[in-house]
Amino acid sequence: MASTRRYKDYKIYSCFVLNQLVSALGIDIYQDNLEDKIDAILARADYKVTKADVMHEIRSNHNMTNKILSLLEEDGLITIQRDERSFKIMITKKGVLHIREFNRFYLRIYAEQIKDHYRYRGAPPWARK
Repeated sequence: MASTRRYKDYKIYSCFVLNQLVSALGIDIYQDNLEDKIDAILARADYKVTKADVMHEIRSNHNMTNKILSLLEEDGLITIQRDERSFKIMITKKGVLHIREFNRFYLRIYAEQIKDHYRYRGAPPWARK
């Protein structure tokens, strides 16, 4: 039976990107009192996720990557620092709290799409719950 590619909507791509950013940040989003700690964590954060990293993570084209990043930025879930040659993408406090709250929802609603997306490299820690 031939495998068919299913269309993935911006919500699942947003989930992938936000979890990628949390992973790069190196924090446990389920730790106690995160709301009290997150401002300090973000203030001293030293990580770099580029547009190319995001494109690779969501395995999509330039146009879809731009659309997802724009939507996340408009929603206040990420910030994008642009310079002459690159984009540095960083998660915001709102983005961290959003993905912490909605990961279970995404895992339940998009279980098959998440499993399919990570089928060759294995599910990341956030998707193994």
